[in-house]
Amino acid sequence: MIGSCEMPIVKACQCLEISKRTYYNWKSKKSAACHDIPLRSAIHDIALEFPKYGYRRITAELHRRGKAVNHKKVLKLMHEENLLCRPKKKFRITTTNSNHDYPIYPNLAKDMVLTGINQLWVADITYIHLMNEHVYLAVIIDVFSRKCIGWDLSRRIDSRLVLNALDMAVKSRAHLGIDGLVHHSDQGVQYACDEYVDLLEELGIRISMSRKGNPYDNAFAESFMKTLKAEEVY
Repeated sequence: MIGSCEMPIVKACQCLEISKRTYYNWKSKKSAACHDIPLRSAIHDIALEFPKYGYRRITAELHRRGKAVNHKKVLKLMHEENLLCRPKKKFRITTTNSNHDYPIYPNLAKDMVLTGINQLWVADITYIHLMNEHVYLAVIIDVFSRKCIGWDLSRRIDSRLVLNALDMAVKSRAHLGIDGLVHHSDQGVQYACDEYVDLLEELGIRISMSRKGNPYDNAFAESFMKTLKAEEVY
């Protein structure tokens, strides 16, 4: 064994064809690795509890647990233990295409004061990730009752998607009267196309649209989609 009484270090290094510096560097690293075992274990525990934590947040958590350690040390150990989070590039799916030649309608919803149901419906489209694909969801919400009264789910983002959602909403609420009803959406081609607009006009529903690229004009629908994904999808 190197360093034992059986063989001097110098002779052992000559037999292994390494320098004494290489040996002592190895010995130092081995000693440090043994010394770091409790810290490595603590880092693993935190990484398991908080899988999305990076080295800075893990360092802060170690400090909260009474372990004084530099963030550079934590970064080094996490790199050695393959615990560094690699942020994934976000894959963005577009659900609104406002580049079309269909007429755009003014925003009628912004100044409305609601006193009952069937006064303002808001419509929107989102996407939902499944295991191996994504699908599109179109919804129509009655703003006063905060109820989703029409929806449709499809692999295709076309006029049929939104027409199905509108058809469900009309069937569920028409018997309660829809005189004076305002339908509000973004300027997406699905809502602006002739087939959808003609149906709204046939039903006597007034058309309202958000300003281009302004999600705040349809904030209620945006909030509904966010809640739906957070509480049900994710």
